[in-house]
Amino acid sequence: MHEPISLSRSTRFVVLTGAGISAESGIATFRDANGLWEQHAVEDVASPDGWERDAALVWRFYSERRAKAAEAKPNAGHFALARVQRHLGSDFTLITQNVDNLHSLAGSTGVIHMHGELFKTRCENPDCKLAPFEDKRLYMDAKALPRCTLCGARLRPHIVWFGEVPLELHPIKRKVEDCDLFMTVGSSGVVYPAAGFVRELVYRRQMGESCRAIYVGLERPANADQFQETRLGKSGEILPTLFTLDA
Repeated sequence: MHEPISLSRSTRFVVLTGAGISAESGIATFRDANGLWEQHAVEDVASPDGWERDAALVWRFYSERRAKAAEAKPNAGHFALARVQRHLGSDFTLITQNVDNLHSLAGSTGVIHMHGELFKTRCENPDCKLAPFEDKRLYMDAKALPRCTLCGARLRPHIVWFGEVPLELHPIKRKVEDCDLFMTVGSSGVVYPAAGFVRELVYRRQMGESCRAIYVGLERPANADQFQETRLGKSGEILPTLFTLDA
């Protein structure tokens, strides 16, 4: 039986969440459908090449994802992490591989979406000054795909596709290098660079630093040997009682 983890107000805590925590709220992953959507491979709808081949198909895929994600509600795991953030304040960092908005709906703020955000849209032109913007519209009609109001280029989902560099890697690295406690929730441990964050904790312990890494999820991840603790089960059941919040 694992003991609760004590968090003082000075604990520097970094959490990385993956698809598992969202799946508990009913948001399916590609793995649930053997990597296929309407018999299209993931590369057809989530890569720069797929975008160039068929932008309408890509927008239809993400429009369907928006529609389904809009119906999802945060679960107890999301709310537990928001409660920890309220306790730790700026010493708490929440990084997610998920593109949904469930953490924010649960009350978390400043979430680092390293793979982008489903309910945002941006210009495909890297030189355009249009910032990614909130957008919950559905673009299901190939004849009405959105265009940038500044430069006229096509608008694309604000998603990091296969072959693109994840967002905010430098600030993430800084936070992981400085934390006392690192926890991954519901991530397979096979998608990099996220799966490699825990290696920094391994290195720091080898250098004599006091830091700790914990995994929470239904199944042991591929990188389980790099965590000091692996707590198996639903995050919505484990996280609400995992911490004691000390003064």
